[in-house]
Amino acid sequence: MRTRNRQARTQASWKAALLVLAWFVIPLGLHAQTLAWPDKPSASSAALERQLPALARKLLADYADPDRERELINRVRLQMVAGQPEAALASIAALREVRRETAPEQADVLFIQYEIDADARLRGETHPAAAFRRAFARLDDRQAARTLPVMGADLPRARRDLDAALEKQHGKVAIERVDALELIRLYQFHTVYTALLPVLPELLAEDEANRYVIERDVVVPGADGTSLRGLLVRPRKMTAPQPVLLGFTIYVNDSWSLSDAKAAAAHGYVGVFVYSRGKAGAPGEPVPYEHDGEDAAAAIDWISRQPWCDGRVGMYGNSYNSFTQWSAAKHRPPALKAMLTSASTAPGIDIPMQGNVFLNFLYPWPLWTAANATLDTDSYGDEERWRRLDANWYRSGRAYRDLPAIDGHPNPYFSRWLEHPTYDAYWQAMTPQGDEFAGIDIPVLAVTGYFDGARVGVQHYFDEHTRHNANANHTLLIGPYNHFSMQAGAARVQEGYEVDPVALIDLPSLRFQWFDHVFRGAARPAVLKDRINYQVMGANTWKHAATLDAMANQRQRLYLRPAATGAEGLLAEQPSTVRRDSTTLTVDLADRSDAGWNPPTLSMLDALDPHAAVVFRGAPLTGPAELSGLFSGQLDFITNKRDFDLNLALYEQLPDGRYLLLSWHMGRASHARDRRKRELLIPGKPQSIAFRSERLTSRQLQPGSRLVVVLGVNKQRDLQINLGSGKEVGDETLADAGKPLEIRWTGSSYIEVPLLR
Repeated sequence: MRTRNRQARTQASWKAALLVLAWFVIPLGLHAQTLAWPDKPSASSAALERQLPALARKLLADYADPDRERELINRVRLQMVAGQPEAALASIAALREVRRETAPEQADVLFIQYEIDADARLRGETHPAAAFRRAFARLDDRQAARTLPVMGADLPRARRDLDAALEKQHGKVAIERVDALELIRLYQFHTVYTALLPVLPELLAEDEANRYVIERDVVVPGADGTSLRGLLVRPRKMTAPQPVLLGFTIYVNDSWSLSDAKAAAAHGYVGVFVYSRGKAGAPGEPVPYEHDGEDAAAAIDWISRQPWCDGRVGMYGNSYNSFTQWSAAKHRPPALKAMLTSASTAPGIDIPMQGNVFLNFLYPWPLWTAANATLDTDSYGDEERWRRLDANWYRSGRAYRDLPAIDGHPNPYFSRWLEHPTYDAYWQAMTPQGDEFAGIDIPVLAVTGYFDGARVGVQHYFDEHTRHNANANHTLLIGPYNHFSMQAGAARVQEGYEVDPVALIDLPSLRFQWFDHVFRGAARPAVLKDRINYQVMGANTWKHAATLDAMANQRQRLYLRPAATGAEGLLAEQPSTVRRDSTTLTVDLADRSDAGWNPPTLSMLDALDPHAAVVFRGAPLTGPAELSGLFSGQLDFITNKRDFDLNLALYEQLPDGRYLLLSWHMGRASHARDRRKRELLIPGKPQSIAFRSERLTSRQLQPGSRLVVVLGVNKQRDLQINLGSGKEVGDETLADAGKPLEIRWTGSSYIEVPLLR
């Protein structure tokens, strides 16, 4: 088992590194063939680095790939490192024609940073300024805005990655072709940005002065007399007030915000970013979540009265910036006319706890966002510190609320969150509840992905909005995307899974297509044909449904039956006929010898590694079936503890033996009925847990595939561990573990999967 939100720890560098790479890092498509190094083996990274141009030429001699786009991406890199800038420019042009089929707006600027470098080299220019000006002179405002995400990189990280790859080759006489291509990629990336980054600020400022009117450090009134800070960008050619697209965020990084605001202005809107109270030089203490709704509502009211605004405001943004939209909508500011949410976090629902289970990856987040007026990126990016904290806490057996003491630094906001282990008034005050959802009558587009850890929050908002307002104008789009896809674009590979070509839609462009539809009467984006729009993984198609139930035409009940022999159980269409037939899970929660166990980081696995869990395997499918929707079930059991934290994962075992994680469910047993109220279990008594997963999925199952359930409890160093004593879990210590946890899952337990046949 694992928590699926660890990607949030990379937010500190998502614009600087991940976003740069997302368009272009794809599988290399090569078999494990070796290639001799051009020169003698060396223990020096510098000497190996000098051989890379010759290595690139050797690779080019017979390089081929059946995937045309992948071939061109790799060929561009090889040609540039090989010293063939003219050939690289030709490959970039060919690559753009291929990409034009799936993302036409992206195609014209694809690899523009490499075009600039190759053009300068071809002309013998030692400085990239002239090539930059030539490249940008041909771009309109929208095209120029599309380049901004790649006009930045974490150069020290790029150097570290390159050095690490070189070090692996010390003393070797040959290199695997896959490793050689990766080494060339790292070297080419570092080389280009080493030349480009020092001159970019001046060149971008020169270009933006011709296109936009930019106001920085704008003072915006918040709630209760609070003063906020922000920035805005208007099109220089704008002659009349326009709708405003607003991002409200705690992430103070003007380059990120400016990039998004410029993109809005490039599409004819006024782009505005406002920072949470206490941030960006505004007075007061930064406080995550608690004041954003009322402050954002006040900011919207102020924006609507400015001469450059036509009275209409749309909000957009990812993750935290999506939460702030729902938090603002709770207060129903009249000028808020549309929301485009993506990867939406929902405090108390999916962060800092899911299913009432606290998640360690959120521990450093308030230190990053609320320690100062900007972002404490150095602390947040100290992965070794956080890994050490997880391991030290796990081994120590100390109370979960002792994490700050173990770390050696106070963490007041995380400690405050631990005082609210139920979904109580503290959390409920942050987002709409009940009738507040009913009153939200503006268009909402929610975007998430099957690989997005925040899709639990997206599902929560969708469920509550449509439950309390049957006519809610709430549209959901979901595909094989991760937490950052709305900003970075759809990637061809997600967690080891190669996505279908039809899924590679231009997600960043979808933002403006949606707002153009709402504010300017443009056609509704073609992919949004119904309330729920989902890509069926493995079928290379999009489908559309009015409701979650309409995604399937049957619910297949599969019972968790013990096998006659062996450790694994069976997923069977009929319950056990043997009274009290059961599968026993025994977990010694006091045993911390497994502190080194690492949960898988991929969703496509060669083999399962069940941890504190039992496996139930279904029979091979005799024909195709589409699994689309939310799986659910009922678990009947007897346990010797007063509580435990359930973790249940649903996999497809492919005919070739690999496993694809389809969906999963995590939750505290004592909160199975109500996340707001804890009801402890009765040891030794038969009882049941009914559940519904909050992780939507859609997958075309292959004939010969099997469904596999891994059913267990949380016992890993990066999750709060429930020892089952009945005390508040944050206060439990290893002394409360007592005897090993024993759960007898009876054969009447089942899951239900939504199928279309």
